[in-house]
Amino acid sequence: MKPLFTVIGGGLAGTEAAWQIARAGGRVRLYEMRPKVATAAHKTDRLGELVCSNSLKSDLAGSAPYLLKEELRRLDSLLIRVADEVKVPAGHALAVDRDRFAQRLTDEIAREPRIELVREEVRALPEDGITIVATGPLTSGSLSASVAKFTGAENLYFYDAISPIVDATTLDESRLFRASRYGKGGEDYLNAPLNEEEYLRFYQALIGAESVPLHECEKAMYFEGCLPLEELARRGVDTLRFGPMKPVGLMDPQTGRRAYAIVQLRLENLMADSYNLVGFQNHLKFPEQKRVFRLIPGLEKAEFLRFGQIHRNTFIQSPRLLEPTLQAKARPDLFFAGQICGVEGYVESIATGLLAAINACRLAEGREPLVPPAATACGSLLRYIALADPGGFQPANISFGLLPPASEELKRRVRDRKERHRVQVEQALQAMDCWIDLLSEREDAGGQGFKEIVS
Repeated sequence: MKPLFTVIGGGLAGTEAAWQIARAGGRVRLYEMRPKVATAAHKTDRLGELVCSNSLKSDLAGSAPYLLKEELRRLDSLLIRVADEVKVPAGHALAVDRDRFAQRLTDEIAREPRIELVREEVRALPEDGITIVATGPLTSGSLSASVAKFTGAENLYFYDAISPIVDATTLDESRLFRASRYGKGGEDYLNAPLNEEEYLRFYQALIGAESVPLHECEKAMYFEGCLPLEELARRGVDTLRFGPMKPVGLMDPQTGRRAYAIVQLRLENLMADSYNLVGFQNHLKFPEQKRVFRLIPGLEKAEFLRFGQIHRNTFIQSPRLLEPTLQAKARPDLFFAGQICGVEGYVESIATGLLAAINACRLAEGREPLVPPAATACGSLLRYIALADPGGFQPANISFGLLPPASEELKRRVRDRKERHRVQVEQALQAMDCWIDLLSEREDAGGQGFKEIVS
């Protein structure tokens, strides 16, 4: 009889984890509470539904997000493969058709005979058995209480906001132009240029708009990498022009000059019938969003298919609770993956789901759980989760700041920072290839393949 694994949560991390375990030969029970129990942000009951954005960030060789995705491709990630297959034009970013992505994942899981999908809420942590908790930022209240009881401390949390989506047919394209920043990716984005007067009018309306109030018992703890637009604007009149509305790398063809500010719109799907306002996550009241965002040139009559919203993101204080293998220090057969373990971002969540699955399988085989080399994006991410300073711990996206610093020899040999990053990416991928070979060698040496798990 092959061992039974439990995966709680059918989001990005949970879906990847369940599929990896099944591919390795394990039987998995995957719990997803939707549609029986809804969340504040999800709209469907499909697995791997993307909420905040449809972008999996840069796929430009030499960038940290590219490195993480490329490592996952080499580890045969289901979710990255599906993302590559349903991508939409987005310059050098990997953006996906949101609906097709979730449907493909749901279909893949349904076709896998080793995965039993259970549409029920798990209200408490299982007391035994190899379990991966991948309930994401919207963990239910009952399970959050169970996790808090297990960890001996209250969950940490921050607020995350999602961007609005507009109907493409309601845009005035005569006031917009198509281009990607610095010409990378052709004409994949629509761009709304603003002159100084238009920008200042928009800015004043934005900072004066009415927000949705937070609950009295909850404190706003915004993630710095995903601040609501209005919160960012309150830091100064030009903050948006150096952030989501920066005009650099784009030339307005009507004037032949760089605009004072730019709003970029990214395709939501392959039908090209909707666009996402890039970087416009917010928690303004819906009528206020319509009023303020229609001040953007070309969006005067825009119809909103989805307004920006805010939701609570729950995560544990991982440096005190988890090993770099994603195992709970107090209980080795309990793993945490996805945003609840202290990563921020779609691809980062996928990575932790995949790595938790590898180590869950190794644990079932009686093998030592492993961590990828520190030089890799996967390895550096796990080390941050487990070894960061617990005081003021915040979820992290992958960045070169998490990877080991470039060697002094490399700094002397390569002066240009971008070129050094390119070399670091090459070294990281070589290290990942060696680690994958090491996994295979240890499996062969043990006489029991990773794909043949037995109890």
